[in-house]
Amino acid sequence: MGQPVNLGIVGCGAISAQYLQTIDRLPQVNLVAVADLDLDRAREAVRPYAGVEVLSVPDLMADARIDTVLNLTIPAAHAEIALQAIAAGKHVYCEKPLAATGADARRVLDAAAEAGVRVGCAPDTVLGTGTQTARVAIDDGLIGRPVAATATMLTPGHERWHPNPDFYYVPGGGPLLDMGPYYISSLVTLLGPVATVIGAAGRTRAKRTIGKGPRQGEEIPVLVDTHVTGVLVHESGALSTLVMSFDAVATKAPNIEVHGELGSLVVPDPNHFDGTVLLTRLGEKDAAPLPVSAGYEEAGRGVGLIDFAFGREPRAGGTLGIHVLDIMESLLASAKSGRSVDVGSTCERPAPVALGNSAAAG
Repeated sequence: MGQPVNLGIVGCGAISAQYLQTIDRLPQVNLVAVADLDLDRAREAVRPYAGVEVLSVPDLMADARIDTVLNLTIPAAHAEIALQAIAAGKHVYCEKPLAATGADARRVLDAAAEAGVRVGCAPDTVLGTGTQTARVAIDDGLIGRPVAATATMLTPGHERWHPNPDFYYVPGGGPLLDMGPYYISSLVTLLGPVATVIGAAGRTRAKRTIGKGPRQGEEIPVLVDTHVTGVLVHESGALSTLVMSFDAVATKAPNIEVHGELGSLVVPDPNHFDGTVLLTRLGEKDAAPLPVSAGYEEAGRGVGLIDFAFGREPRAGGTLGIHVLDIMESLLASAKSGRSVDVGSTCERPAPVALGNSAAAG
């Protein structure tokens, strides 16, 4: 079982409910306390979970019982909270992205290295059975040498359903920074790190109208590109085509496809942990589902914390998180300059996850 992670959570917004449900059934994780600028919100978030204390952020950082901080604040606060946790001698696991900018992310990783603590970063959906089963298929040679992939996320925008969508349309937001981490983390897990990118981007309108909630009808400014596309040149030579958009109505394209010389895979939605992997072999017309062969079963947001319990470098880790952030920033820089951009970082392809229930994983 390893040594249980004694956890404190900073940030009790909407995403915290998913993490709390997962943490509650992970024997490797002991939730000690939560903190939020709104203490009433924090109390409500942990009301179903007996024994969890509600603290101020400074008190949580100073609490000697806590060895790991789960950072669920807004992206603009990720680096600040992570650095506070590291300064207190605690490991830190951040909701994606690792920081709002690559420069801030490097500050976090440098501080962690100096302090001798570990950094993890969402998304940990790549640890589920969907992406991991596809990885096994690639590693086992079922599609031959991988040559290309496509990753597609098209929606009309979150303002149609989110009551406070402002942060999706300011720097640090947009479809690439919001949803790109799921897709790019999966592509790196499947095909390895990225060396160079070529990007293009645009936005359809300068304002968005909130569609639901108490602010319905209010217009908010759009300060970021809302349609981003590009090609990722992996170090292996494989080429991934990425399309991330808040400007389109719908698509029938698979979330991710990976193509090799001997076959093609349809990979499940990287925003989820499971799903069916489909394989079409060279010379065959129909795709066949592959049996689940790897990854955490019955996983949920927060399973990336399991690696902390066993003292190993997190597979949903800081080096992967900063590489994904570098890829996204490089795409936007390429879109602005009209030229290809070398990605400034690299990472090891994360270690695979053996098939097993997340509640009993080792």
